[in-house]
Amino acid sequence: MNRHIRLLTGISILIIVAAVLLPPFAQPDGYHYFADQRGFLGIPNFNDVASNLAFLFSGAAGLIFLWRVQQNPAQTTFQDRKESLPYWVLFSAIASVAFGSIYYHWTPDIDHLLWDRLPIVIAITALLSATLVERVSRAAGLGALPLLVVLAVLSVLYWYWTELQGAGNLNFYIVVQFYSILLIVWISLCFPSRYTHGNGIYQIIALYAVAKVFEMLDAQIFAWTNGWISGHTLKHLIAAYAAYRIVQILRKRTLVGCQ
Repeated sequence: MNRHIRLLTGISILIIVAAVLLPPFAQPDGYHYFADQRGFLGIPNFNDVASNLAFLFSGAAGLIFLWRVQQNPAQTTFQDRKESLPYWVLFSAIASVAFGSIYYHWTPDIDHLLWDRLPIVIAITALLSATLVERVSRAAGLGALPLLVVLAVLSVLYWYWTELQGAGNLNFYIVVQFYSILLIVWISLCFPSRYTHGNGIYQIIALYAVAKVFEMLDAQIFAWTNGWISGHTLKHLIAAYAAYRIVQILRKRTLVGCQ
């Protein structure tokens, strides 16, 4: 384990140094232009706005499940109830994605995008904390949770501040979001979970990857479906389903050896 931790620490330091030294990666000029701009019932960009309700459903389902676990003295989801803390942050952030993304897609611009990105990156770092708790060390994962959340917030605020200065820099935001996902995969490959259904994490990451591909193919999918649905709308629905898969996995899992 120590060898893996040292390697992880070394790579993480190199990634952070690279983010500092590499040229700033700016927000693409056409980022706020989405394929489906149709309004409905007085709501602009209706499909991209309304599809965010799926995040509210997934986040609320997770929070309700955690509340029920807290009320159940015979629960087997967590060996120690403290381990639920990253999931409280995770599902709260997922529910918040609904409001932040609705706010952004109602009027897509830099100022509104800030509130879309904050809960997304907080949710990803909370999942990283949960992965550390379940596969490396409870103390390490819970200790890392506040630090990871602060880094997530700072990465978005730094990007937003650079935009206000006229020289947007996404380097740190990209590192915190996508390197966190890579870390989740790497830790999952190197350390077995203390819980059953641990391999479900790969389904969740795969679904999120598919959602990102659909996001990049926003206009193409809108054209392929003859204007029925856009890639960005599908991205919301698939990412929200990935979040709901976490709830489904938590419902089924128990401590390894206690089935």
